[in-house]
Amino acid sequence: MWRQPISEQPTAQRPVLVVDFGAQYAQLIARRVREAGVYSEIVPHTISADEVREKQPVGMILSGGPSSVYADEAPNLDEGIFDLGVPTLGICYGFQVMARALGGEVAHTGQREYGSTQATLAGDGGVLLAEQPAEQTVWMSHGDSVAKAPEGFEVLASTASTPVAAFGNADRCLYGVQWHPEVKHSAYGQDVLENFLHDAAGIANDWNPGNVIAEQVERIRAQIGTGKVIAGLSGGVDSAVAAALVHKAVGDQLTCVFVDHGLLRQDERRQVEEDYVAATGIRLVTVDAADTFISELAGVSDPEQKRKIIGREFIRTFERAQADLIAESLEDDGDPIRFLVQGTLYPDVVESGGGTGAANIKSHHNVGGLPEDMTFELVEPLRTLFKDEVRAIGRELGLPEAIVARQPFPGPGLGIRIVGEVTAERLELLRKADAIVRAELTAAGLDSEIWQCPVVLLADVRSVGVQGDGRTYGHPIVLRPVSSEDAMTADWTRLPYDLLARISNRITNEVEDVNRVVLDVTSKPPGTIEWE
Repeated sequence: MWRQPISEQPTAQRPVLVVDFGAQYAQLIARRVREAGVYSEIVPHTISADEVREKQPVGMILSGGPSSVYADEAPNLDEGIFDLGVPTLGICYGFQVMARALGGEVAHTGQREYGSTQATLAGDGGVLLAEQPAEQTVWMSHGDSVAKAPEGFEVLASTASTPVAAFGNADRCLYGVQWHPEVKHSAYGQDVLENFLHDAAGIANDWNPGNVIAEQVERIRAQIGTGKVIAGLSGGVDSAVAAALVHKAVGDQLTCVFVDHGLLRQDERRQVEEDYVAATGIRLVTVDAADTFISELAGVSDPEQKRKIIGREFIRTFERAQADLIAESLEDDGDPIRFLVQGTLYPDVVESGGGTGAANIKSHHNVGGLPEDMTFELVEPLRTLFKDEVRAIGRELGLPEAIVARQPFPGPGLGIRIVGEVTAERLELLRKADAIVRAELTAAGLDSEIWQCPVVLLADVRSVGVQGDGRTYGHPIVLRPVSSEDAMTADWTRLPYDLLARISNRITNEVEDVNRVVLDVTSKPPGTIEWE
């Protein structure tokens, strides 16, 4: 069996690197690897061989991408990476990059192969395609094709128009497939990934909530030591799990601070104060900063500016809470509280432009919206995790299902669900509409079937309506029910028509100044889940 020569460190602490060539599905590949029980990280294609060596990976996967390897500025890879002895799997464009770098031939045929395709295994398919049907459905999306495998590589599969659809070199543990195993449309795609990870590369499936908790507890203790720490608790699953994880590591050194920024949903403050304390026993301090946040947002309509203002005011509020806690003698020595816990997730980092070459889709308040002069050192134990992994860790920590299964709610709250200026009157209008939607979804038993349902007020839009036999000129409310695995991609949820009708009737009858309810049927991409 092949063994990784770079390091003898425990596998659980070393990643499989997903090299991003601009693929739509780089994040999906990373998720599929984690579903196989292996930790993964996404890195840009510009990573050097030395940088790869420093990360000490147990494996690499080269993603697909939209380019042709023959394009003038086509993304490439440091060829020295293939000499490091790291098990590597190339997918689609990454397959072609590998083939070309190692002496194979990639044909610029002009023939395109998109969508569902039949692949035929050569022989038993080798370790990569072992125990799979000789004919199987795969998902293709490519123009160029590998015409000749590199020397020493065995052709493992082909299609009607692609003679080399998969290859492998067992001695060097280098493999590739032209199709996309990470998508569900490839019937045995997950098997391909798991065969590569476990059977070819010999990587154990030891990425699980228990190991994550043990590793993070050790890291948190090393970072915080004997210092005091506060956690920004929003009431959502991310901040709740982050706080519970830190509490497991440092106990009573942690105090949770819940900021009522005035952008909360109906009854949210009461639920946080009652439910979370009862579930965890962690000390909770509530700070009422509604007037400050709404004042700072006055006259602001630009969504990026809103997010940055909210992020800045969160930090300023925590800094004031820090001073108050010291004044209350919560610290015997009177030293400042240096550490702030945040429930930042991997999708937050990716969408905020984290990492070389990543595009800034939108600045999450807890990433791109942070002020440069803040005095806290951040503690972010969930920064490398997807949402479903966070929920699993929450359950492992013993948090109640009411907290762990809660649908996501953005840190900036209703401030980014009002398209236009945020005012107290508009917030109250949106709270009423949102409460109706949540109540109806719960009554219909759909809470666990949708990822979340943002309710959006188009505050700068008015339309003519008829209510009470009179003309009205009111605002539209947008319903945005979505289904997702990790918020990186999403599709709109097909809610029953009678439920939609009931929600619409209630909102237009019970919420003043709203005379129209519309449904957002956009997937992500091209849209994002939140409107702002």
